[in-house]
Amino acid sequence: MADHDRLHPLRPLLKNWVWEHGRIGTRYLDCIDGEIKFDEGKKSRFAAEAYVYVPLDKEVDDDASVEGPAIQEAGLARFLKAAQLGKPEEAGSVADVQRAVADCLELGLFSAYQMEAQAAFARYAQEPMFEDEIRAAVVDDIRRSYAGVREQLALYDLSVLYGLPIPLLISEAPFIDWRVRASPALPFVSLPLGPYCLLVGAPSGRKSRIGPVVWKAAAAMGPLKDHNRHIVEHARLWLVATTDDQLVAAQSRFAAPKGTKPEDARP
Repeated sequence: MADHDRLHPLRPLLKNWVWEHGRIGTRYLDCIDGEIKFDEGKKSRFAAEAYVYVPLDKEVDDDASVEGPAIQEAGLARFLKAAQLGKPEEAGSVADVQRAVADCLELGLFSAYQMEAQAAFARYAQEPMFEDEIRAAVVDDIRRSYAGVREQLALYDLSVLYGLPIPLLISEAPFIDWRVRASPALPFVSLPLGPYCLLVGAPSGRKSRIGPVVWKAAAAMGPLKDHNRHIVEHARLWLVATTDDQLVAAQSRFAAPKGTKPEDARP
């Protein structure tokens, strides 16, 4: 399958940022050229970068032909829609929600290690190594960095914050580990599920991997108020918002060419 035909791993989440009033599509900032653009339709064609999948479960053999984690698409779509609408009762059964949240975390980690994986491939490509040796070295590196994180997240208490007062941004790397990103460190991880809903994980102290997902109506971001700033600071390819104003505010970080007119991107 050609890269341009392959569905982006974050597309299930990106659907919640699609503007459906009038002209249907997605507002985004191209971080490469600094231009604000509008992607027509619901396919998130702007998110077209190649992905490297590494199974973080060390018990699973690596298979280069596998393109990503096994996701239960229908259940995930139902959960994400319910989160954006702030209607927990429409998210599915307890088991369905737990599976959808687990899928979200898999996608979050999948996106989180992409830059490191691409850099590792480039680095090992300079060495006198065969392709399968390069692949094996990259897999070892990524597992060393992220397998432990995945195991920790399996024991976290997970909450869906919905009805947030300020629309969230999303980029190609939306998973935030506040334990290492924030200063001072905060005991959270997060993943934006839509402009007004956020998945948040915190240490539980449990030793069991099965815990309920808690839904919380949130009138404020609290300690996670810097979410959008972290998303902007770590965006390298694209940045998606629900309004042009949010993208214009972030545009100065990127090399906007002369003559850029953000208003041209408005639907």
